[in-house]
Amino acid sequence: MMNKTYIVCLIFLSMLSVDCGYYSLAGSIPPHIRSISIPLLDNLTAEFGISEGITDNLLEKFTDENILRVVDVENSDSILRGSIVQAEDVPYTYSKDEVVGEYRFTVAIDIEWIDVSNDEVLLDKRYKGWGAYGIGGDISSDEIDNDGDGLIDDEDTDEIGDARTFATKIAVDKIAQDILNDILTTW
Repeated sequence: MMNKTYIVCLIFLSMLSVDCGYYSLAGSIPPHIRSISIPLLDNLTAEFGISEGITDNLLEKFTDENILRVVDVENSDSILRGSIVQAEDVPYTYSKDEVVGEYRFTVAIDIEWIDVSNDEVLLDKRYKGWGAYGIGGDISSDEIDNDGDGLIDDEDTDEIGDARTFATKIAVDKIAQDILNDILTTW
């Protein structure tokens, strides 16, 4: 016959294994928050059209990750609001003749994630992202690893199009991923 301590330990271990058997990153979000709304970001810069691109990227990232259901403001449990506060190009690399070879496009966004039912700010932070681009125009032949994946030109199937537009996309992708990571790990 088994002793009581042994049986209690078995019960405890079985309960522990059941509780740990399912793990979800969404479990770190307050349980009453199941949806998010991402209205068009405010643009406080002179960069034309950047609000739409960044907002679309955030919507796409949240939709793809499927952690929170993306809905309109009226039906959301939480709202992600933001303002684009910086968008600038600065020289990034120079040749030995001191000619600019690459530029670095940097964008900064102030973000607030709001719990609608508790009227509480869950996250309030500035995010920055950047992407590099050459002055040649076509990134498929500029001999630069524009997206930082270790592949250059013909090796990289997603490096196509206008260099600055692609650098903007890379900067925004980094910001969107950082925001998503922070929302998942805030709790």
